[in-house]
Amino acid sequence: MNKAEKINYFDSVAQDREKWRKRGAYYYQELEKYLRFLIPQGSSVLEIGCGIGDTLAALKPSRGLGIDISPKMIEIARKKFPDIAFEVGDLEALQVEEQFDYILIIETIGHVDDIQSAFSQLHKVCKPGTRIIIVYYNYLWEPVLKYAEAAGLRMKNLLQHWLPLEDIANLLYLNDFEVVKKRYRLLLPVYFPLVSSLINKVVAHMPFLCKLSLNEIIIARPMTARKPAKDVTCSVIIPCRNERGNIEQAVLRTPDMGKHTELIFVEGHSQDDTLNECERVKSQYPDKDIKVMVQDGKGKGDAVRKGFANAKNDVVMILDADLTVPPEDLPKFFSAIVSGKGEFINGSRLVYQMEKEAMRFLNLLGNKFFSRAFTYILEQHIRDTLCGTKVLWREDYQRILAGRNYFGDFDPFGDFDLLFGATKLNLKIVEIPIRYRERTYGTTQISRFRHGFLLLQMTLFALRKIKFV
Repeated sequence: MNKAEKINYFDSVAQDREKWRKRGAYYYQELEKYLRFLIPQGSSVLEIGCGIGDTLAALKPSRGLGIDISPKMIEIARKKFPDIAFEVGDLEALQVEEQFDYILIIETIGHVDDIQSAFSQLHKVCKPGTRIIIVYYNYLWEPVLKYAEAAGLRMKNLLQHWLPLEDIANLLYLNDFEVVKKRYRLLLPVYFPLVSSLINKVVAHMPFLCKLSLNEIIIARPMTARKPAKDVTCSVIIPCRNERGNIEQAVLRTPDMGKHTELIFVEGHSQDDTLNECERVKSQYPDKDIKVMVQDGKGKGDAVRKGFANAKNDVVMILDADLTVPPEDLPKFFSAIVSGKGEFINGSRLVYQMEKEAMRFLNLLGNKFFSRAFTYILEQHIRDTLCGTKVLWREDYQRILAGRNYFGDFDPFGDFDLLFGATKLNLKIVEIPIRYRERTYGTTQISRFRHGFLLLQMTLFALRKIKFV
């Protein structure tokens, strides 16, 4: 079928689109609820193949643009949602030059003649931080959907391509887009009280069973660096409590990175004169850009948040003041983020052999358990959840901060607050192996059992807030 015939078909069914949406109300409600989880309210959103505009309107974008090849669909959308822009347009010959936070393509690619060439058009509307969200049907459901059309339970559709996730991901890769996540959703797309919720929130996320779900969803990003490395500035946040003997070494051993590097010590009401040592070191090395402040509350999480709030540079890093993660390794993290290989760089202490007393056996077992749990929940490989060294762009941290109400103030460590926020924003998480060293000063401030119980609580919390949405 040529393009003109497709346009005529979609024009002919435009008036009935509202009726079919009402018949499939549960399906669309569940899809839009998940999209609202992925796309923060107030984002700029371009929907390609927007139909009559209901899904785009449900996202409440600060700037929304819907395009569709059907003039009749666009006419209806403009009348229904006058505050959102709608234009006649085509993914295969995209005329939009504006850049958006999110590009949404729902049930559209099956009607595209040359998907590989069409995906190349997306670079026109992408900036480095843009996320492309593609929703399509699982090809295993083709017989069911055809039967539903024949029985009058679903609007008849044109013959279309049936593409598994791997094929869509490959076509994106050929056009310099990297897939961040692939997932399946909605095992039961019709509503039965209590049953539908249980099956779609829990059962549909079980291994193997998930692949029987109706929707396949891909989240991708453009493979481009945000800024040349030589122009990137860096802030290293160093939370420190009872770490007096490590402060000077932290300054001497932290390399300069990018255009400029600042060190921000956030002191946590120490008993060993750490604060005065921070001030002494600041005076001792006037050629270094060093800031010293005292945290307002308690815990590492509070210290990290205060340090980030006072950081002014492009990239923000966390360096634990115990120096069990060598400061000399920080350039590896810097290189990974400025090159565009990742957007949230997490250290991993569980790759290389550790020094004998670097991590106690029960701590090691706990880390391995929680790494598997969080890899499943966050849908990106996480080997070491509690490594203190984490690196991200300050602009992404600001977005995590803006969406923090979704999770609340739940994390005394600061690690999961960032990991969960990065996951919700679909940032690309990359791990850098580091050699974990023994302490040379002070004692560990981690309580294995009390903190282990807190981690278990966070695992259950993440299941509810991230996985079972």
